[in-house]
Amino acid sequence: MPENNRIRDRGVVIDDAFGGLQRWGLRIVVIAAAAYVIGWGIGHVWMVLFPVSLAMIVATVLGPPVSWLRSKGWPSALAASVVVVGFIAALVGVIAILTPLVADKSGEVAAGASDGLQKIRDWITGEPLNLSEGQITRAIEAMQDRLQSSASAISSGVFSTISTASSIIVNIVLVLMLTFFFVKDGHKFLPWVNTIGGRRSGDHLTEVLGRVWSTLGGFIRTQTLVALIDAVIIGIGLAILGSPLAVPLAVVTFFAAYIPIIGAFVSGALAVLVTLVTNDPKDALIALAIVVAVQQLEGNVLSPMLQGKNLNLHPAVVLMSVTAGSSMFGITGAFLAVPVAASVAEILRYANERIDDSVSVLAPKEDARSAAALAGDNDGNGNGKDDKDS
Repeated sequence: MPENNRIRDRGVVIDDAFGGLQRWGLRIVVIAAAAYVIGWGIGHVWMVLFPVSLAMIVATVLGPPVSWLRSKGWPSALAASVVVVGFIAALVGVIAILTPLVADKSGEVAAGASDGLQKIRDWITGEPLNLSEGQITRAIEAMQDRLQSSASAISSGVFSTISTASSIIVNIVLVLMLTFFFVKDGHKFLPWVNTIGGRRSGDHLTEVLGRVWSTLGGFIRTQTLVALIDAVIIGIGLAILGSPLAVPLAVVTFFAAYIPIIGAFVSGALAVLVTLVTNDPKDALIALAIVVAVQQLEGNVLSPMLQGKNLNLHPAVVLMSVTAGSSMFGITGAFLAVPVAASVAEILRYANERIDDSVSVLAPKEDARSAAALAGDNDGNGNGKDDKDS
């Protein structure tokens, strides 16, 4: 019987299948164990990684102006100092302007949201719905307690204890110092990595790190612009409606925009609930229309146009990343989830490109080998036609 027509035994086929499953199962176990060890390590050094992560994010924003000044002949230290000091001055100015407006109204925002939930409960339990008050009341009371506790915490100030204040101050100073060093000497990092990695891995490391850095910088800069546009439009809309809390709600919208999907939903709901209490139901519906229009503008126009192919992440991936980050590391995890997911996606894309390149290079060689082997077999048998004739 010819070799090509030989039938394999079913037991051999099943054994090969289970062998493949065993190999992949062991690989999955090893990968899961490695992921667990990495997560355990990150959790134990999170106090160090957190300021480093924030400093890297800030450095992606300040890096381009420092590079521009350096290209004009400025020394690295002077360029970094001017840009970082300018950034601190602008940040302090914005905080000085907005803090009195937001701090004085923070309690009213939380109380207004609580009262708005109460009004919604009255509508749901009243005519014409006449729904049961049991579960609705418990849910509303839980949300009211959370909002009132948040209002009390905000009213009493962020620095509730000396230790908390000291920790925040130390982290801020550390982030600023790390940012200065990153923007001052960051251009030397990739050549150093290339030297340390050698010819075999240095090129890959520098290419991947360069792509990740560009992705992070583009994400933070464009997300800041999108957040500013959202906050300005919603703030102007609430101001036109006569809401006394237009500025605080615009500030909340701006910072919430850094947490994709979830942040927009929470800030929009907060704006509608507060407007329901401070104004009337008609204005609340108009505020809802403004929020929905802004979110549609962000999702369908601003983010695709400004982000372009910078992230190229599916919304489901973004949502799951934010959910996982917030559940593991709280609000900081939710904030860092999308940059981390974008960085991992960029690494996977680079790996996929290298695999495609390897396949495209090897495929012609394999085809040539197959053709040569086939020709050799025919030559070894003399000739298929001659054999039959003979």
